[in-house]
Amino acid sequence: MKTMDVKVGGFGIGGDILTVLAGPCMAESLEICLETAEYLKGVCEKAGVNYIFKASFDKANRSSGKSVRGPGMEKGLSYLAEVKKRYQVPIVTDVHETSQVDEVAEVADVLQIPAFLCRQTDLLEACGRTGRCVNVKKGQFMAPEDMKGAVEKIRMAGSSGILLTERGTSFGYHNLVVDMRSLPAMRELGVPVVFDATHSVQLPGGLGNASGGQRQYILPLARAAAAIGIDGIFMEVHPDPAKALSDGPNSLNFHDAAILLEQGKAIHGLTKAYR
Repeated sequence: MKTMDVKVGGFGIGGDILTVLAGPCMAESLEICLETAEYLKGVCEKAGVNYIFKASFDKANRSSGKSVRGPGMEKGLSYLAEVKKRYQVPIVTDVHETSQVDEVAEVADVLQIPAFLCRQTDLLEACGRTGRCVNVKKGQFMAPEDMKGAVEKIRMAGSSGILLTERGTSFGYHNLVVDMRSLPAMRELGVPVVFDATHSVQLPGGLGNASGGQRQYILPLARAAAAIGIDGIFMEVHPDPAKALSDGPNSLNFHDAAILLEQGKAIHGLTKAYR
């Protein structure tokens, strides 16, 4: 099936140019959001790839009820709106409940469905009705071909701008494994496919009251995904991952993010004709 070119901001996802969705896991502060967006926009422009800033105003799926969740919707959306205004970049952020969708859609160009919620019909349909692009993370419990249901729900609700993101599959306790076959399998559904390079190395609940991660595998997996054929790379980037309030063990610093971007773009350019 031919993959649809999805329009976000002033560019298309699904064509010859790679798209990068990147930023801190959590919108910890306006300063961190601005610093990260400024750096990533610069390196993406230099590399000639599309850039979408990502950060979550609420991390609702935390290992512990005591974990920091973020600034909340009102303050978090104000951070994202300032990033969008200052750097003229599209925004992607998570929505967890139908009540959040319309307000978030006023700021975000892409509404993201967390992996654990990829089968929540009401949420998928609410996002589809906004007409915004919707990025659905494939559940860690889902076969790639079964994401057809999520695509159909969004399309029936009125949105044709759909992305599917691979972020690993549960493989025993506290471990995820990426089946690279899922990337072409989901592209067969006629939508652009994104590889989440950082969540794919997460160790869910691996630290007991928090998730761990194996950062050393981010670049190898991203290179493999780019070779197989993807339309975008998703990555969590923080000025100092050791101090990140969420997903620090599987986040990249600025230097390593630039290396991933350079390598991913180069491999994507070599293989795009075969996708």
